[in-house]
Amino acid sequence: MTKQSEAREAVLDLIEQLGVGEAIPSERQLGLDLGMSRLTVRAALDDLVREGYLIRRRGSGTFVSEPKIAQELTMTSFTEDMRRRGMVPGSRTLELRVSPAGARLGRVLHVSPSEPVLAVKRLRLADGETMAIETLHVRESLIAGLSARDLEEHSFYELLRDRYGIVIVSGVQTVEPTVTNEEESSELGVPLHSPALLLERTTRSETGEIVEYVRSIYRGDRYRLVTELSVRPTPRRTGMPIALYDDGFGR
Repeated sequence: MTKQSEAREAVLDLIEQLGVGEAIPSERQLGLDLGMSRLTVRAALDDLVREGYLIRRRGSGTFVSEPKIAQELTMTSFTEDMRRRGMVPGSRTLELRVSPAGARLGRVLHVSPSEPVLAVKRLRLADGETMAIETLHVRESLIAGLSARDLEEHSFYELLRDRYGIVIVSGVQTVEPTVTNEEESSELGVPLHSPALLLERTTRSETGEIVEYVRSIYRGDRYRLVTELSVRPTPRRTGMPIALYDDGFGR
């Protein structure tokens, strides 16, 4: 284990003993306590800041940050997920417009390029704190009369079910690491090029038709993905290798 790794583990142990918002010792003090150089300690702290364990406040010091939210890959909406965690979900509409699907979106939604599609860009909140930027695309014909206020006061999946009689039953979701651009950083209130998770989702209704395509940018300092894995028994007659599959959203 390198000196930087040792410093990182030591600070993680310290974080577990402190409460959210409490300050950790200065780089100089940590170096003295651990018997390491200040540069080594600083590099370890830089890693922990990037990973979301710590937050730096200019002129004040370095503090224990809020714990990351474990985001399970399941068929639940953001609103349902936050409620389940005892947090108050919120939404602020940044943009709402109707325009032709175009070639790329038409392929994703399985509609004509000329099909009117509602695009809604929303800032998703939990207990008043920014968590993600979500851009929803859905055929206008499916959700006639849907307003920005509707989406700020209700879960989209609840609106689909209760107002439009559409029940989401399956979907496909992809996840990849990314960093925030200038616009995303401003909207989320994080530094430029902050770590983030890019999630793209398409869902289907009970009838099998595609209902929505959603592209979301989640703050990397507040989220970690959790998925349960199971072993699928291999039929002896085939001799095929054991496969791991996801018990979450993509199953």
